[in-house]
Amino acid sequence: MARQRKLHYAWIVAGVTFLTLLVAAGLRATPGVLIVPLETEFGWSRATISFAIGVNILLYGLIGPFAAAMMDRFGLRRTMLAALVCIAAGVALTPLMTRPWQLILLWGVVVGTGSGATALVLGATVVARWFVARRGLVIGVLTASTATGQLIFLPALASLAAHYGWRSVSLTVGGVALALLPVVAVLMRDHPQDLGLAPYGASDNEGRLVASRRNPAATALLALRDGLRSRDFWLLAGSFFICGASTNGLIGTHLIAACLDHGIPQVAGASLLAAMGVFDLVGTTLSGWLSDRWSNRGLLAWYYGLRGLSLIYLPFAFDISFYGLSLFAVFYGLDWIATVPPTVRLATRTFGTERGPIMFGWIAASHQLGAALAAFVAGALRVELGTYLAAFVLSGLLCLIAALMVLFIGRSRVMALPEPMLAE
Repeated sequence: MARQRKLHYAWIVAGVTFLTLLVAAGLRATPGVLIVPLETEFGWSRATISFAIGVNILLYGLIGPFAAAMMDRFGLRRTMLAALVCIAAGVALTPLMTRPWQLILLWGVVVGTGSGATALVLGATVVARWFVARRGLVIGVLTASTATGQLIFLPALASLAAHYGWRSVSLTVGGVALALLPVVAVLMRDHPQDLGLAPYGASDNEGRLVASRRNPAATALLALRDGLRSRDFWLLAGSFFICGASTNGLIGTHLIAACLDHGIPQVAGASLLAAMGVFDLVGTTLSGWLSDRWSNRGLLAWYYGLRGLSLIYLPFAFDISFYGLSLFAVFYGLDWIATVPPTVRLATRTFGTERGPIMFGWIAASHQLGAALAAFVAGALRVELGTYLAAFVLSGLLCLIAALMVLFIGRSRVMALPEPMLAE
């Protein structure tokens, strides 16, 4: 009995993962603070800056499945350390840039590649390896770390940009990434068996997943090949594409700029996003708890439907008052990334514990593809039409379509995958 009262090391691993995802969220939220300062200093168009952000978001997603395969091949700790070094280097060089292509290279390619290895697929891999019980709750908390990252970073970064310039923002987030390196190096572990433990909630004699000896790129591409033959994969990836377009790509990137268009100061706009982070912390954690108990298809249908309605309401909220936006922040914030826990559980249920994280990596890649497209298209529409109205309404309509799509997940047989999989 005394052994059962001990804190299982899985919770320490989850804590380090939470902290890493929190810092990555702060980095991901930073471009929203930089759009107007870069536009003002260099005269770059909003469409050009949005393109660099789109490249960042796209790579953030596309690296995911390859990162999952690298975690399988080289381990969680090594992959996380390499990613943090890449992020810190890219961000630290940003203050030296003077041309748009340098913004695309540094924030788009370098930071996007590094942050892609610390994306949602990291949380999915940790949960698959370290937890048998409480999976939905843990992935909910880990996903909610992105909301907490916004809460902590955005108001502070917006204040730094306003008082000390955008370069101070880049140096700050780069320093935070470097400070996280020793924490990961000392506390992170790859498998419970490395410490002589079974995963949390598993029996002591439960078999471990053997580390892959395959080339990570080949493993990821073979998983994609098999996924493309599954109707459920297309439904999961398609709905998550819309999820990315309606969150990171649109609101996460353009809400502060849209607030400035309506005379709302940058710090106030950043505080609005941070407030969404508070409510999303609650909403996503609750979503993880619900995903262990209720129909995941039903939860996703409600999430996408309510999000679509809130986005259609948003353009009119600007004309009501700041309190109209506050109502949007509460309603939308509760639903921001509540879609992740049910999506992770459906992917694991469909493709198995062993391959589930890699398959979710590809599903998450479609999320970031949607986000990248929305980040660029919303900026281009703003340049062409002088308003974000069309971008907000279009995104809302797509969410209503996603609400219908997810109801068909799991309604037909999926192709049996060739890889051996452990039962949940």
